[in-house]
Amino acid sequence: MSKHALTTIGFDADDTLWQNEQYYRLTEAHFTELLADFAEGPKISERLLEAEKRNLAHYGFGIKGFTLSMIETAIEMTDGSVPAGVIAQILDIGRDLLSHPVETMPHVQDTLEALAGNYLLVLITKGDLFDQERKLAQSGLGDFFDAVEIVSDKTAVTYRRIFSKVGDGPERAMMVGNSLKSDIVPAIAAGSYGVFVPHELTWVVEHVEEPSDAPRFRKIANLGELRRLLDQLD
Repeated sequence: MSKHALTTIGFDADDTLWQNEQYYRLTEAHFTELLADFAEGPKISERLLEAEKRNLAHYGFGIKGFTLSMIETAIEMTDGSVPAGVIAQILDIGRDLLSHPVETMPHVQDTLEALAGNYLLVLITKGDLFDQERKLAQSGLGDFFDAVEIVSDKTAVTYRRIFSKVGDGPERAMMVGNSLKSDIVPAIAAGSYGVFVPHELTWVVEHVEEPSDAPRFRKIANLGELRRLLDQLD
């Protein structure tokens, strides 16, 4: 692997390797229908987002925190009078999220197959431990990765630690993902390349400005373009 300028490539999971946000959007739409007697859909979504942001520090990222935020929002929107049956339905749609099928993104299989063995591949993802392990197992992609890191948050410190432990340090590493805030900006701050693969449904909390002036920032339309980018960097 020393023949490459870069030796280690980190990949985000949700909405980079497989679809994720679309299922949250469908669940949110169902949630607003459950509370339609109490408020308009946009207002419910606004209050839900506020609860999610407020609760990140307590519950972290993932479906369980999202479900608790839906319950909290239902209580707030109804001044504490939400029917028990509605709470039960919220729990049901939250559980449904934990069993949704895994749909891999275009070019994922071919790209990982081509890179495995030539680079150290690391899956670096946030979210609920059990859910991320389930999705990785169902995706059939697990054998491509030399390491899997399920973390509470993604910061420059996180990337320095992982790329130093698994590879040859952040300077010889690249992080690939759909979130500028979590995947790209902190990876570049750690000294790595950050390769942005936009997804049309990226959660609003993950939106920040593109670090276009950063020397190690790159942007590709899909993972099928990653191999050509790596050839250019080498």
